[in-house]
Amino acid sequence: MSFAIYIAGFLILIGGLIYAATILHIAAHWIAVGALVLVGLAILKGVKATRQKDPS
Repeated sequence: MSFAIYIAGFLILIGGLIYAATILHIAAHWIAVGALVLVGLAILKGVKATRQKDPS
């Protein structure tokens, strides 16, 4: 799977979670903190999932 496709899917998920948090009237700074944490996790998981094995 391509890294770009993986990140795009994760960004759609994060956007949905931000929308839900906004509807629930969660403070904007907590939404921003949560979004930054999720973006970091997305990058880590995306690299791990799409990384090619090192040749022996």
